[in-house]
Amino acid sequence: MTSADPLLVARARVLNDLAAQGLVDPHTVSVVEDCVSQRRWWLSQWEEGVGFVDGLVAQDVQDALFDEACRWPVCADCPDPVEHSLAIDPELGPDPHWVCSESGTVVAPLGRLPCEQVSDDDEML
Repeated sequence: MTSADPLLVARARVLNDLAAQGLVDPHTVSVVEDCVSQRRWWLSQWEEGVGFVDGLVAQDVQDALFDEACRWPVCADCPDPVEHSLAIDPELGPDPHWVCSESGTVVAPLGRLPCEQVSDDDEML
């Protein structure tokens, strides 16, 4: 059995978290693909970085979406009334997870964000 391509694993985890917040569409998939492609070159230059690639792809996608005025992933668990993002922790390390950028509370491992709850009002839009 061969080991999985670490960039495809990172891609799958990021897409799962985008889907959990209802943000998977052709554009965001293209953003993910671009970020994975860029990290493929990076990984070819520094093979020892394989343990860090998951979190880096997630951060790359987060930055690219933020540049387009899309905050992702949004913290849904915090009582803070001001919308804010989750952040990857550690920024460069193995086993990345999402933490609230305001409280520091661990929300979920990368790839396992809980699905947003859709209210009846949202379904009617």
